[in-house]
Amino acid sequence: MRHFGHIAPEVRQRLFHQEPCAFTADSPARLLSAALGATLYSPATRPRLADDVVKQAGNGVVSMVLCLEDSIDDADVEPGEENLVRQFADLAARPGTEPPLLFIRVRTPEQIPDLVRRLGPAVRLLSGFVLPKFTEERGIPFLEALAAAENSSGRRLFAMPVLESPELLYRESRVETLEGILRAVGKYRDRVLALRLGVTDFCSSYGLRRAPDMTAYDVQIVASVIADVVNMLGRADGTGFTVTGPVWEYFRVPERMFKPQLRQSPFLEVQATSLREKLIEHAMDGLLREISLDQANGLLGKTCIHPSHVLPVHALSVVSHEEFSDAQDILRPERGGGGVLRSAYTNKMNEVKPHRAWAERTLLRAEVFGVANEDVGFVELLAAGIPG
Repeated sequence: MRHFGHIAPEVRQRLFHQEPCAFTADSPARLLSAALGATLYSPATRPRLADDVVKQAGNGVVSMVLCLEDSIDDADVEPGEENLVRQFADLAARPGTEPPLLFIRVRTPEQIPDLVRRLGPAVRLLSGFVLPKFTEERGIPFLEALAAAENSSGRRLFAMPVLESPELLYRESRVETLEGILRAVGKYRDRVLALRLGVTDFCSSYGLRRAPDMTAYDVQIVASVIADVVNMLGRADGTGFTVTGPVWEYFRVPERMFKPQLRQSPFLEVQATSLREKLIEHAMDGLLREISLDQANGLLGKTCIHPSHVLPVHALSVVSHEEFSDAQDILRPERGGGGVLRSAYTNKMNEVKPHRAWAERTLLRAEVFGVANEDVGFVELLAAGIPG
C-alpha cells in the first residue's frame, strides 16, 4: 500500500516531486507510525465490514480501527466479536486483497488473546489493538495481554493506547498520570506504534463540545492537555512517540456563526472554487485548520470517523517542495558542525542544529506522504484525490 496509491500513476507523477513510498503491515515500526495518516474508525458490528474495508482501501485509507468499545452498545459486544471473526475470515479468503493496517479497539485485556485465538489464520491481517482510557494502572494488563497474544500467535502486534482518562485532564493528577503512562509505554516501547488523543472524552468531563467553526485548540482546557502530552510523550530526543490528532466530529454544517476559514486565492489559482464551496458546506474548513494546528503542535495523523475526512488529512500531510528543500539543506553531511544558512527559497533562516530534529521528522513524513512538486499545493492534492 501507499498514500495516494488510488490515484492514477500519471496524475501522481504530475503532483509529486517525490512519490510516497510503498509499505506493508510488516514494514518497520518507525515507518508505520508515521504512515498511519487518517485512521478511520468503524463499528465492529457492521454487517458488511469486509466489503467496507476493501472499499475504503480503494479510496486511499491505509489504517482502520474496528471498534468494540464506545461506538457500539454494551449489549452488542459479543455479537460484534463474532462479526469481527467472520469478517476477518471473509477478507482472508479474498485472493489478492491488500487491506489497510487493521486494528481492533477492545474494552478489556481479556479480549486480546481471545480474539487472536478466534481469528485463527486470519490473524495475519491484524496489525494490533487500540487500548482505551490508558493509564499506567489500567494499561499494563492490556500490554501484557498483547505481548502474550503475540507470542502465542507468532504475529507481530502493535498497541495504540488512547489517552482520554479524567486523571489526565485534571490538573492535580496530570503530571503523575503522564509519568505513569511514560513508564508503561516505555517498558513496551517496541510494541507501541502511536499514542492517540481522546479529546471527546476530555470535553465530556466538563460538559463541553466544540462547535464546527472551532478547533480543539480553541478549547483551552483541551489545548493544555495536548501541550502536556506532547511535552512529556512526544519529544524528538529519541524518548518520544508518535502522537496522533483528535477526532473531528462534523460532516455538514447547517448554519455557521463565523466566516469560513479557507482563503479564496489558492482555489481561484487552480480554478477550484466549487471545491472550496463543497469543503465549507461540509465543515471541512474547520477540519483543515485543525489539521494544520495538529502539525504545528507536534501531532501526526488523525483519528477520523467519516471517510470524507481522510483525504484532507493526507493532502495536508504531504511535504511541500519548500519544506523538503529546507530539510535536505539542513541535513547535508557538510552541515554537521552547525551554522546558519539562507534557505534555497531565500525567504527564511535555516539554523542547522536547532532545526535538525524538524528536518529529520520532515524527511520521514516526505518518505511516507511524498513531496509535492514545486507548483503544487494542497488544493491540487485535494482535487486529485476526490473519487471521480
